[in-house]
Parts: sequence; C-alpha cells; structure tokens
Amino acid sequence: MKKIYLPLAFASALLISLSACGSGTSHDKHEHAHEHAENEAHAHEHEDAHDHEAEVDGAHVHDEHAEGEAAHGDEIILTPEKAKAAGVVVKDIQPSTFRQVIRTSGEVLAAQGDEATVVATTAGIVSFPTPMVEGKSVGKGSNLMVVSARNLAEGEPAERARIAYEAAKDEYDRAQKLVDSGIVSKKEFATIKETYENARLGYEALVSQAGKTGQRILAPISGYVKTCLVKEGDYVTVGQPLMTLTQNRRLFLRAEVSERYYKYLSGVVSANFKTPYDDRVYALDELHGRVLSYGKSTDDSLFYLPITFEFDNRVDVVPGSYVEIYLLSGEMKDVMVLPKTAITEEQGVNFVYLQVDAEGYKKQEVKLGADNGREVQVLSGVHAGDKVVVEGAYHVKLASASNAIPAHTHEH
Repeated sequence: MKKIYLPLAFASALLISLSACGSGTSHDKHEHAHEHAENEAHAHEHEDAHDHEAEVDGAHVHDEHAEGEAAHGDEIILTPEKAKAAGVVVKDIQPSTFRQVIRTSGEVLAAQGDEATVVATTAGIVSFPTPMVEGKSVGKGSNLMVVSARNLAEGEPAERARIAYEAAKDEYDRAQKLVDSGIVSKKEFATIKETYENARLGYEALVSQAGKTGQRILAPISGYVKTCLVKEGDYVTVGQPLMTLTQNRRLFLRAEVSERYYKYLSGVVSANFKTPYDDRVYALDELHGRVLSYGKSTDDSLFYLPITFEFDNRVDVVPGSYVEIYLLSGEMKDVMVLPKTAITEEQGVNFVYLQVDAEGYKKQEVKLGADNGREVQVLSGVHAGDKVVVEGAYHVKLASASNAIPAHTHEH
C-alpha cells in the first residue's frame, strides 16, 4: 500500500506545483499587459496632445497668413515699370475752384457774315465745270457753275442784253444831238436816257460773267461748300438759291435751357461743348468765346430759353451740328475736383484708384457732383493730399479684375 500511495502523493505535489507556477505566470502576464496598455494610452495621449498642439500651431500660422491676406486683400500691386508702360499717371489732389454747371443741349450755327448764299443771275439750265460737293474748298471769284439758256427759246441773256444795250445807245446818241435844236424835247430825251442807262447796267452785269457756254456763277466769298441746292441739268430762274458757302471762321453756339434755370442765366460766363462725331470736349475759353445774349421769354410750345455764344472755329467744328453743352456760371471755391479720366464705374457706382505706396493701389468709392464735361466735382471719397490715378485708371482696374497687366504679390 505504501508503494502505491507514494507515487500518487508525488504526482499530486507536482501538479500543485505546476498549477502554482502557471498561476504566477498568468498574473505576471496580466500585470505586464496592463502596464503596456497604460503606456500605450499615455503615449496616445502624448501624441494626441502633440498633434493637437501642432494643429493649434498650424491654425495660428494659418490665421496669421489669413490676416496678412486680409490686410492686403484690397490692395492692387503694380510695379512702377508696369504702371509706366500702361500710361498710369498719379496726381496729388488739392482743393481748387470749380464752376457751377448747367447741362443741356444745343446747336452750332454759322456766324452772321461768315456764310453766303449763291443765287442764279439768269434763267437757264445748270451745268458744273468741275464736280461740286459739300465740303469742297472754293476761292472768292472761282467759277462754281454755269447757267445756260442757249438752247431755250429766249436765248442767252447776255446776248439779248448786248443787243438791247447797243440799240439804246444808238438812240441816246441820236437824241443827244437833237435835244439842243429842240427837235427832241427834254422830256423825251430824259426817257431815252433812262432806257439807255438801264440797258447799260443790265449788259455790264451780265457781260462780266458771260462765258462761251453760258452765264458763269462765281463764288462771292472764299470758304467751303456747305450745301448745294441744285444738280446737273436743273432749270433755275433768276434769284433762285443755288448753293451756300461758309467760311467757318466764327461760329455761334446756341444752347436751349429749361426755364427752371432762368435765374442762373445771368451768371453764365462761358460753356464747354461736345460734338456727336468727336469725344473731345471743347472749351469756349480756349476759342475766344463770349456770351452774346440770352432769352428773356420762352417759346409757347417748347418752354426753353436760348443763350447764344460766339467763338473762333479753330477746331473744324461743323456748323449745323447738334451738341451736348455744359454752361459754366459762378465759381465754387475749395472743391475737390478730378478729371473724368480718373473715374471708373461699376454697376452704377463710381470709383477712383488711390496710390498707397510705390507699387500699391486701392479702389475707392466716390460720390460725384457737378460735371463740366472735362472735370467732375467729388463730394466724398477723396481728401486733400490723396494720390489719385488721373490717367490709366482703366488699366489699374483691369490689373485688379483680370490680371490684364501682370503684377506680383507680396510674400507673407
């Protein structure tokens, strides 16, 4: 029996020992695993904190960059070289004087004495020795056209006048010899003399302009053909208008003003005007212009008052043109004034461009007042000392909107 129980006891002891050893190992493994989990959690927390700090730092850097972009977001960068190439001109704006402006319309007219109407001296058929078109330059005494009655029943007027003159002269010479002897009474002689003098005047008037093909029509003044009222082959009568000539040296500017501006007309001293065929604005001050008169009553149907100026036509303005007129009256002092070339417009809002540094520009909204066609009053948006782009503003606008002019940007 002792031999049997001894191996069993040994086996039991061995199993208990193995069980205890296994239990210790599992506990150690559990503790190690727990410690590893804690370390990993701490490492993750450290990494998360580091990542969070990095994200915060990154956000801080991004915010600084965004703030830098915002600081320069409205600035247009244009190098001096590019600005010069684009024709950008900057001016230091200071208060100046500006005239009150009444904007209206009117017409350019030829001044009295600077136009002449050519009329027919005889009846007949019109022909032109040279083509005669409107705008053609003609000299005084030049042959404009010929009026001929050669193929008409009454014949050439100059020839008929010659025959009548010679007959009247013979009768006069005969009567002059007989009046002293009483054969021809003084009363009869006076009638004969009158007939002779009339025949002589008619003949001399015609013979001076008579030509081989007919009666020549000569230019009474030098100038330009304004209108030609007849064409080749037309039949004309004595005194009929044929052509209008103009010298265009002195012109009238007639403005039609609404009656609500009547109280301001006495203060109007000059005007600017703009023609439909030219974008240029003409100033009467530069053309020796002056006010001639202004109306004291209105037309019953139009309710407009006329005001008339006279000026030298040194700019080839066409008489008869309808123009846009800016009437200039009393002066306003200490006004901010800009040339119209400085103004740009976007959706009904007006802007200018200010130079903020050597290569930086800023768009500035402005409110405008009176406009004289060349310059405009600025009510708000610019101040004394501002450097405003007065020429090339459109190019600065393009550089801002579509990079039409290459420009570099600030580095942040």
